Amino acid sequence: MKKILLLTIFGCFQFLFIAQKDVTSANYDFNVRCQGKEMDGSLTLESFGKGRNYSDALEQAKKNAVYAVIFSGIKEGGGGCETDPLLLSSSPQTVHEVYFAEFFKDDGEYLNYVSLKDERILTKVKRQAIKSKTMQQRHVVVRVERLKLKTKLKQDNIN
Repeated sequence: MKKILLLTIFGCFQFLFIAQKDVTSANYDFNVRCQGKEMDGSLTLESFGKGRNYSDALEQAKKNAVYAVIFSGIKEGGGGCETDPLLLSSSPQTVHEVYFAEFFKDDGEYLNYVSLKDERILTKVKRQAIKSKTMQQRHVVVRVERLKLKTKLKQDNIN
């Protein structure tokens, strides 16, 4: 009888933890989504990041936005900024691994091409973060200077 009771309690706890993970992943099913395209060629993007605290999650969201513009392009969202990636070759990340490791390091050069100018676009409901004891997940609206980034990659002979 004790074994059945213990198994039932254990099963309930597992169910609670699995249900919590499902809710978390259901709320955030994308990394970067288009919010709009500016007249200067910059893109306003809603980006998602995870980290130990708010600043780590914010940093990761900025990196994800710049990464998406360079490598994967923007496909999601309704802002009219669906674009191809800046680098169209098959493996630019592995060919220029040292360059991009330096570019995307914490407080790296990628910060010159991303800003929080449009952060006020999100409503208070969307700004709510998911927090746990070990990590936070954040949505932020960032502006990525796509044309300046494209010029920089050309100057550095990254194709």
